Order: sequence, then C-alpha cells, then structure tokens
Amino acid sequence: MLLSRFAESLYWAGRYLERAEATARMIRVHTELVLDLPLAAGVGWSPLLAVTGASEEFLGRHTGPDEDDVVAFLTADPKNRGSILSSLGQARANLRASRVVLPNSCWEVVNQLHGWAVADADQAIHRRSRIEWMNNVIGRCHLLSGSMAGTMCHDEAYGFLLLGRHLERADMTIRVLDVQAGVLVGQAGPSPVVGPESIDPYRDVTWAAVLRSLSAHQMFFRAVGGGVSGPRALRFLLQDQRFPRSVRFCITAAGREAGQLPTPTPVLAACSAAQRSLVDLEITEQVTPDELRELVDVVELDIIGIHQALAANYFGRPGADDAGDPDGLDDPDAAADGEDPDSALPVSEALEESA
Repeated sequence: MLLSRFAESLYWAGRYLERAEATARMIRVHTELVLDLPLAAGVGWSPLLAVTGASEEFLGRHTGPDEDDVVAFLTADPKNRGSILSSLGQARANLRASRVVLPNSCWEVVNQLHGWAVADADQAIHRRSRIEWMNNVIGRCHLLSGSMAGTMCHDEAYGFLLLGRHLERADMTIRVLDVQAGVLVGQAGPSPVVGPESIDPYRDVTWAAVLRSLSAHQMFFRAVGGGVSGPRALRFLLQDQRFPRSVRFCITAAGREAGQLPTPTPVLAACSAAQRSLVDLEITEQVTPDELRELVDVVELDIIGIHQALAANYFGRPGADDAGDPDGLDDPDAAADGEDPDSALPVSEALEESA
C-alpha cells in the first residue's frame, strides 16, 4: 500500500524530469535553428520564454530576450523554478522523499544526473558547448527513465511516476502548439519563430524545428508520409493514438495508469472528458491561428482538470490553478513547510477520508 505523500512526490518527480528533458530539447532545437537560418531571418529567443510561461518573470529581471540571458535563465537560474537545474533539483528532492520505493540503482542515477548538471552548468550557456550539454541532459533523463522502468515494480508507485510524465508531456505539446500557432497552420507573415520576416522562405526549416522540439520529426513522416502541412501536423500531434508525445496518447496512457489505482473514478472521468474533447476536435485545412489557440485552450483546460482530479483524489489537496505553470506548482517539496494531514495516510485510506 502506497502512502499518499509518496504518491505525490513520485507524481511531481515524473513531471519535473519530463520538464527538464523537454526544456533541454527546446533549447537545443532553437539553437540549431539559429545556426541554420541567416541573420536576416531575425530569429528571436522570446518563443522559449512563452512556451515555458516565464516571459513575465524574465522581463521583470532583464531588459530584453538576449540569447545568453534567456539560455542562462532557462537552464541554470536558481530563482527560476522552471529552469533545468531547478527542475532536476526538485525531481531529486521528490525522489529522495520517496526513496523507500525507489531502487538504490535509480537513486544513484538521480544523484549522478543532478551532480553533473550542477558541476557543468556553465557549459549550457556558451553556444559552442550548449548542444552537447542539452544532449547530455536528454540522454541522462532517458537513462533514468529506463532504469526506473527496468528495476521498479510496475505498481502504484511507478504508476504515479508515469502519470506525472504523461501529463507534463501533454502539457508541453499543447504549449508548443499554442506559441507556434502561426507557423503550424501555414500562415504567411510574421512568425514567433523567425521574427518580423515572412516565414515563407524558411518554412521547411521552421517546420522541422517545431517537430524536432517535440521529438516528432521522423515519426511524423513515418506515420503520415508526404509533405508537411499545418492541419496534418496538428492532427498528428494532438490526435494520433500511437505517437507517445501526442496529446491523445498521453491522456490515454494517463487514464490507463489511473485505472490501476484504487477508486479512480474522478480521474478516469477527467481523462474521458479530455479524450472526448480531442476526438471532437475538427482541424480543417483552413484553420486560423486564433482558431488553433481556442482548440488548444480547451485541451489545456482538460489537462488541468486531470491534474486537479489527481490532487484532490489522492494527495488530499486541491490542484494548482495552472498545472503547467512553474510558479503555480503545489508539490510537497516546492511548497511551504508544513505537511498536509492526509499525506501520512495510504492512498486508499486518504480516499476514504475524503469520501
């Protein structure tokens, strides 16, 4: 039987690890985009801030989205709770809080990942060493995920890890689609990726960057085939049932994991509502950026609803107002001191208490 405080720690560990990996991938892909496109394209760094929801915090401390400042803020800034180092630190803290269910070999991988990232953080800032550093973060996160998949019992503890991973992954896909709406639906004119110029001369490179930022480039062409179009890519990233980073796949996987938990009815209901929203989405060939934003807003609210159902049902606390906002996290290690009275109860007993 799993204590609810362990369940919550494992859930947030899954989210933080996925967030660190996703942020590293976005920075790597955007750096490659800067190198691929000419200076006349005017590639900016503000889209990365928009995707991570950190624009306001960054601009409150910096004069503008300078490359080095943005990269330092998103990788190593200890005051930014969504930075890679902060995410890895919070993941480590949450896994430490639940070490009783974590194999020693996994804990060693966690410590090695965090220790290396802290020691070599300066390598993330400089463009010459940045891509290698980001690749190391991604690879070491994969190593940890594989270690946990291969050595942990696939029980409630592992299920909460996967729930956190799937919801964070779905949320990141939605955020990328929201920010890159103008590119994804093939609209000419200014683009959040390439700045004030028309995206037409750089459409192929820009499209590749958007898909690579979600590890979807090769699988899109394998699954869909033919050329890239905004509506086809949207349907793939939102509704594909086989690609593990599509929103529908993540929601289905979250529902499957929730179904293995005691009394999962509220969470399953939230997952079912999100799945219905995804199935009902009509992505036409003439979809506009505004229509796309309306679509992704609906799906993002559904994802938040799943998070809130999990938090209320299993953690004995209401969900955050925004499940994806690094400043709105309500995980036990990032919150203020003081333990929730239900957090010492087994998951099943906590559910009975709240019934």
